[in-house]
Amino acid sequence: MEVILKEDIPSLGSRGDVVKVADGYGRNYLLPRKLALQATENNKAVIEQMKASAARRSATEKAAAEELLAKLEPLTLSFTRKAGEHGHLFGSVTSSDIAAELAAQGFEIDRRRILLGEPLKSIGESKVAVKLHREVTAHLTVKVEAEATEETAPEAAAEEAAAE
Repeated sequence: MEVILKEDIPSLGSRGDVVKVADGYGRNYLLPRKLALQATENNKAVIEQMKASAARRSATEKAAAEELLAKLEPLTLSFTRKAGEHGHLFGSVTSSDIAAELAAQGFEIDRRRILLGEPLKSIGESKVAVKLHREVTAHLTVKVEAEATEETAPEAAAEEAAAE
């Protein structure tokens, strides 16, 4: 079965592509979810119009993403978590935590756009990719610090006093 994709599907193709799929996949998954249309002559003409409007919309989205990229690149997010002796966190910093911190700073970014392979579980700085557009990806610096516990706080104060 030949179908015309209405949305980008990572394993199949991008919006507007005419692809050949198994009959069951097209009939039972793609068509009912309105992810694709059957490839007829009329639908191909409709898709050509959709491609033109999508190209215009994509250009404006890309410009907005590049503008947001300029604001996000210099940004450093800091998180304080409880940690063990060797710098491993008791919890972790997840994409939801990063999205919440970005929202607190005025940036509304969906957590699914934050490309974090696995949650951050150690102290230090990490670079985290944020996919703003199909062609635009920002790289944030995320700093995870250990929370000062009651046992280490007096020692740290004593070390600072000795250093001065």
